[in-house]
Amino acid sequence: MKTDFKFSNLLGTVYRRGNLCFSPDGTCLLSPVGNRVTVFDLVNNKSHTLPFAHRRNISRLALNPKGNLLLTVDEDGQAILTHLHRRISLYHFSFKGSVSSLVFSPSGQHFAVALGRKIETWRTPSTPSDTQDGSLEFAPFVKHREYAGHFDTVQSIEWSSDSRFFLTASKDLTARIWSLDPEAGFEPTTLGGHRQGVHGAWFSADQETIWTVSKDGALFQWQYLPPRNAPEDEMDIEENFRWRIAERHYFMQTGATLTCASFHPESNLLVAGFSNGTFGLYELPDFNQIHNLSISQNDVDFVTINKTGEWLAFGASQLGQLLVWEWQSESYILKQQGHFDSMNSLTYSPSGDRIITCADDGKIKVWDVASGFCIVTFTEHTSGVTACEFAKRGNVLFTASLDGSIRAWDLVRYRNFRTFTAPERLSFSSIAVDPSGEVVAAGSLDSFDIHIWSVQTGQLLDKLSGHEGPVSTLAFAPNGGALVSGSWDHTVRIWSIFARTQTSEPLQLQADVLCVTVRPDSKQIAVSTLDGQLTFWSLSEGTQEAGFDGRRDVSGGRKLTDRQTAANASGTKSFNSISYSADGSVVVASGNSKYICLYDVMSGVLLHKYTVSVNLSLEGTQEFLNSKNLTEGGPAGMIDTTGEASDLEDRMDNSLPGAKRGDAASRRIGPEVRVPGVNFAPTGRSFCAASTEGLLVYSLDTTIAFDPFDLDIDITPQSTLKTLAKKQYLKALVMAFRLNNPKLVTRIQRSVPAADIPLVVSDLPIVYLPRLLRHIAVQSDASPLLELNLLWLQALLKSHGAILKKNQGEYAEVTRLVQRAVSRIQKEIFSVVENNEFMVEYLLAQPVRKQQNGLKLLQSVEDGPVQEVEMADDDEDEDGEDGWIGLED
Repeated sequence: MKTDFKFSNLLGTVYRRGNLCFSPDGTCLLSPVGNRVTVFDLVNNKSHTLPFAHRRNISRLALNPKGNLLLTVDEDGQAILTHLHRRISLYHFSFKGSVSSLVFSPSGQHFAVALGRKIETWRTPSTPSDTQDGSLEFAPFVKHREYAGHFDTVQSIEWSSDSRFFLTASKDLTARIWSLDPEAGFEPTTLGGHRQGVHGAWFSADQETIWTVSKDGALFQWQYLPPRNAPEDEMDIEENFRWRIAERHYFMQTGATLTCASFHPESNLLVAGFSNGTFGLYELPDFNQIHNLSISQNDVDFVTINKTGEWLAFGASQLGQLLVWEWQSESYILKQQGHFDSMNSLTYSPSGDRIITCADDGKIKVWDVASGFCIVTFTEHTSGVTACEFAKRGNVLFTASLDGSIRAWDLVRYRNFRTFTAPERLSFSSIAVDPSGEVVAAGSLDSFDIHIWSVQTGQLLDKLSGHEGPVSTLAFAPNGGALVSGSWDHTVRIWSIFARTQTSEPLQLQADVLCVTVRPDSKQIAVSTLDGQLTFWSLSEGTQEAGFDGRRDVSGGRKLTDRQTAANASGTKSFNSISYSADGSVVVASGNSKYICLYDVMSGVLLHKYTVSVNLSLEGTQEFLNSKNLTEGGPAGMIDTTGEASDLEDRMDNSLPGAKRGDAASRRIGPEVRVPGVNFAPTGRSFCAASTEGLLVYSLDTTIAFDPFDLDIDITPQSTLKTLAKKQYLKALVMAFRLNNPKLVTRIQRSVPAADIPLVVSDLPIVYLPRLLRHIAVQSDASPLLELNLLWLQALLKSHGAILKKNQGEYAEVTRLVQRAVSRIQKEIFSVVENNEFMVEYLLAQPVRKQQNGLKLLQSVEDGPVQEVEMADDDEDEDGEDGWIGLED
């Protein structure tokens, strides 16, 4: 089995903190999710997470006007420049300070960054395609100018359309106009008059008007005017003109302050978000309110508008909400929200195209693996959901909760159709479902018994007694013959629930049992205990087959409050979740640490050790603590400095004292990195882990679909034919696809030798896979080269079958074309065979005259044996009828 799993996608988290950014064409939305960036394709309804990761949470991101360069900056000022389409990190750079705003100029040649009270402009680094030899620059970040003048943090930067000037808005109650380069007759201008910090400042489309908006909801319109009471003879004097307030408008939001705003110059639309979770859409300059809608119960942290002005994107960090709203049709384009509390468990659907997660917030979410979106959320549970399990047959999901109920969900109609409860009030922590889907079992930390219900009737069938401690984990054997339970009494028991007996003596272990899972062939069980041991037992014999110590594998990371180093604290960690692969040869395990371990069951060898997160904003991700951060009052990261904030809202702390669980965006103390759940996909080609960062998907199919040929390569039909003459078949085929010339593609496809077809197909870039499949399907209908087309189809399905199955929605059209073509060929061949069956039999039964002499020939007798006949050498026999032979069957 292949074990080179790589990070594929991040689900379960759609927005954490920072700014949102639309792509230049307005179809994709970039959202910071912790220390990573997720790209949401709003047209194709897909999402993917970029592979790079910062060491801190991302605070700002910006995309250049071409849409190929993405610049992200974390809370410490560390920047990463990424090629967005190829998902490759180009440069790493440090701004040496916290960045509060980051914007590229419309020309794309410069970008402005706000570092506290100062503003810096930098030249945009060049990409490899910009240089002649395709190399990278040694020092690509070149500072252009530095601007100082504000007395408090700069909150917003906005460029003019000609990239010559830019506006800055600051907490010092002013906005300022700056020029990129020194301009004749221009001096930096200060726009004052607001009573609270200015959130944003924008130029109008004609650059004759400036709009500024402040925290208290005041909107000022600035124009270049003479004094109001000036005499008429002084109205035309240039020296008397300056930027003055022409109009004042106010947002009437009682008890709420403005938290974010965005302006679209082409359509004169202003959208403002407020601290009470509402936003307003206004048309300027008349300040006409178009919409006023409540989208959250907490602050709206950021809002942006796409280039066409049709879609509005909102981010609310406290609940992790991300919304894209089309204001003209008043409909949601995207409405996603992750778990705002810790995830406890996850499971794959039997088909492998859905992932179900449950969390302490009482919600159950169903995620689509292909698109990365949450498709449904169940909120019927009134307390934290601790476990979830799929029935092997049908679309039925079972969940256990601390509210004392077990619920069954229909994932076709998306409803709760059955609720199971115990006679006494219990908080269930584990669940198992019979493979037939007729019986569900649950265990609780409040009781030593295992409760069994009938799914059909909802009645409590039995209570299995025998454990002397709380039941921590349950698992049914896939063949339905046994129920395996683990308890804190250091035992694992195997039950035959239909016979109401135990099949063997309790399996004795050395510590509390944390997790039990059964191999897919129902012959072996894996047990994880509190002392970090992984043991494997025979299910039928009840004997131990293998075992190893995983304490040092799972241990790692040091929290700020730890007195021991990470190396000396290796005995304090254990595996809370384990899962077998589809073939049972590999097991993946995770616990309360930053590592996920992949083991070979037979040899006990650690195959791979995955680091969940390198985010220093989380507790337990660093191996060594910096002694410089240790003060007299303890670690600097543990000291609450909220009382020193300048704003009242920032000084207030409404969280419960000592609370460490909850929303990762609002906690003053960093959340602890942990992986409470891990599960293999039914196909065995991926596994998923529920972590503090979100839902991490690791897959074998992590090929990025991008075009490997740069756009500036000289591609012509002549150069394509020259490439074909050099027998560079793959390159010639891709060049023909780039030219979009079907005749040229057909010529190259027919020129590839049959022996080289599998090699060409295996190296084909994924981006060209649907086009080649469609071309072969069309050729199968129109071309007489039957065997050649079938060889191409066979090679394509062998090399890329897993990708086609995983992305069924994306390749549905071309797959149907191929299926239709193969079905037509099969039908025609069967028709030819059926129509000529008797003709073939007749021809096979006919004797054939042999024209050679002196040979032993076979004589065909209808119902008799085959006889050997010696031909004479006479010339008469050549024309005679003595030379008949039969065909050999």
